[in-house]
Amino acid sequence: MRIHTYILVITCLLIQSNCSTDQSSDNFSSGFYPDLVEKVELQPLAKHVKRLIRKLDYLGSPLPDETVGQLNEVLADENDNQATIKIQNILDKFCLASVMINPESRVKTKQGPAPAKLYQNQPQRFLIKIINEAGVTSGIRLVSDESAHTNKESEHSHAQSTASNKDLFQFRVYMPGGSWLNSPSKSKLTGLEVNYAVLFVTCGETGKREATLSFDVGQGTQDIGFRGDLPILFNSLPTFPMEISQITDETGEDLMASLIIKNEDKQVFPGQTNRVSPDLWFQPQVYRTSGDIIQLPEGLYTVTCLRGPEYIPQTQQVKIKDKGTSISFKINRWIDPSEYNYWSGDHHIHAAGCAHYVDPLEGVLPEAMYRYIKGEDLKVGSVLTWGPGFDYQKQFFTGYTDTVSEYPYTLRYDVEVSGFGSHVSGHLVLLRLQDQIYPGGDSKDHWPTLGLNTLRWAKKQGAITGPAHSGLGINTFNPKLPNYEIPPYNSIGANEYIVDITHKVEGPDGEMVPAIDFISSGDTWPVAELNMWYHTLNCGFSTRISGETDFPCITGARVGVWRSYVRQEGTLDYDRWCLGIQEGKNYVSDGLSHLMDLTVGNALMGEGNGEHRIKKPGNVKVTVKAAALLSTEEQQTIERLFIGDGSPDDLIPWGIENAKKGDSQEVVLEIIKNGYAIDSVRLVADGQVRTFDFDIPIDQSSWIAARIFPSSHTNPVFVIVNNMPIRASKKSAEWCRKGVDQCWEEKEKSYHEDEVVEARIAYDHARKVYDRIIAESKVD
Repeated sequence: MRIHTYILVITCLLIQSNCSTDQSSDNFSSGFYPDLVEKVELQPLAKHVKRLIRKLDYLGSPLPDETVGQLNEVLADENDNQATIKIQNILDKFCLASVMINPESRVKTKQGPAPAKLYQNQPQRFLIKIINEAGVTSGIRLVSDESAHTNKESEHSHAQSTASNKDLFQFRVYMPGGSWLNSPSKSKLTGLEVNYAVLFVTCGETGKREATLSFDVGQGTQDIGFRGDLPILFNSLPTFPMEISQITDETGEDLMASLIIKNEDKQVFPGQTNRVSPDLWFQPQVYRTSGDIIQLPEGLYTVTCLRGPEYIPQTQQVKIKDKGTSISFKINRWIDPSEYNYWSGDHHIHAAGCAHYVDPLEGVLPEAMYRYIKGEDLKVGSVLTWGPGFDYQKQFFTGYTDTVSEYPYTLRYDVEVSGFGSHVSGHLVLLRLQDQIYPGGDSKDHWPTLGLNTLRWAKKQGAITGPAHSGLGINTFNPKLPNYEIPPYNSIGANEYIVDITHKVEGPDGEMVPAIDFISSGDTWPVAELNMWYHTLNCGFSTRISGETDFPCITGARVGVWRSYVRQEGTLDYDRWCLGIQEGKNYVSDGLSHLMDLTVGNALMGEGNGEHRIKKPGNVKVTVKAAALLSTEEQQTIERLFIGDGSPDDLIPWGIENAKKGDSQEVVLEIIKNGYAIDSVRLVADGQVRTFDFDIPIDQSSWIAARIFPSSHTNPVFVIVNNMPIRASKKSAEWCRKGVDQCWEEKEKSYHEDEVVEARIAYDHARKVYDRIIAESKVD
């Protein structure tokens, strides 16, 4: 491998101890550019660089626009035989250090040209160039006696630590191999001749401070003569206070809201990588209220204040000087559904696991979760205890609203069956529980593997139940809605759901009630979710729809990305809010379009079993109040899915931006009958609430709903003709019947041997129910 070495010409010549440097400068650098490696293939290096760009942006520390443009230009020309050298020339100037692993796996380091300038308690991003002559694929380790721990292990998330008086420096390294969001002890090198790792350095003091960085790839791999040790003199500059004087809206009350703060280089502040709870490392925003203070370096900043989708974002510029400054926001709503008695809520958020901190392993406290729902103006937040941190988080379950709640904001703990029990056949959301632990133990290891058995226990105590992230395992990637392709039933969404909806189980008073109340929507593919729901509605089941986010697993953007708006008159109450979902008094939405008071004939959605009864076929009047507002650039900025490392799927699958028609400011409001759009009207997305009337023909018992696809959807009103059950489509019933067989083929092995006979009986029951519905259905 040929290596060229370049040395930056600087104002003084370094000759042993006779060198003099400008100690008054903010920037300290050895002036050495890393070696350039000629023999490295472009394709893997290009992949690596694309990941690097994406992850730096995700971590709130993007490369300059000019640099990204230069890299993209080089990457676009696959025939450029100098492309790998050009890439290195572009990136090397950001390197604080270069690490060379020689053919014998010995490690030596040298300082790079990036200025060693820091700001007190703010992480500063650098690159580390790794020249891997040995093709090592083990992990690389950074150790510094002056630092906090740098190697906290994490399988799902990011370790929490911060610089303190005891630990002068904090170093956090994101490695090129494995998962970019893991720490060095879990990440490995790729074996490529050249890689770039990301290093964030934080200093807890101001002034000139030295740290020695030591790199190795295993015991005994440091080169002789301490050449793996790199002393660096940093200059740590002070930060100054920005006081949040006031955040209010038209009511004049102080509000909790999210703030996204960026400097002129688009770096996010406070830096994401050394945040501690309640601030979250995987979000650009922090949640603050009137009187809070944020420390910032000198400079010009853009501050965007958001408060969930019902508010219009507001952006201001502020200049931080040596004495600090203050800033105030008065933000305005474009809509308030609570004025129409609709209360927002997210039935699926987590306080532990996935992107949450692993130190402490148990997750964040109720006070932090409450800050998030209040800052997003989410009236109801259902925190679901699940596998990770279960034994710690279970202490917060009381069967009542958590004591941190202040009306109207309501936080309560319930359970998602995930990571234990029947999770393989589909995760279950259990709301309104009175007891959170299945009988026979005090934790999660003894739960049944048949979801129906879990549902029997939950429904006996009056719980409201449904599958989580419904589209997982039932997506055929067919964009047509409805479609008749049989899903694989091979994941953890609404899989066993196809069986469980055919069952009734004993309720708290001994009456028989449906085992499933709702199907979750919003956090997976809209066609997959709605296709399943439409087919089962066509069979005559009355399962409702409810919105969820699965924060911070499917998305870490914010709580309430997808939400339910439940109609409830009088005082907001968690139990009644959940019952409203069971009764179908809600619509689901991204909060940027709204469908209120769907009425069919004289039946208001969710009232009187949600039914409108007529004696014979004929037309019915359908009325709905609708409003929409196209999302702003600021809102779209934070709608970033936490799908997985390197995924190109940045945008949420549901969202008002996907409902926009061409270059217009319009979306389409559709009336759905038995799964098909039967009438529609264009709606100007200007935030105004308008009432629309439709005249819909009914020739048999049917269900009717309204939607703005893929942004919002109402629950159905059931139109019952001459007391006949809904049998809207024989093809739907046949689709469901085939689904039972496919689900059994996939899930049989997931049931414990003590439950497999019971599972077979449950599936056979479902087969008979669908066979009967097929026989009763006259319309294809």
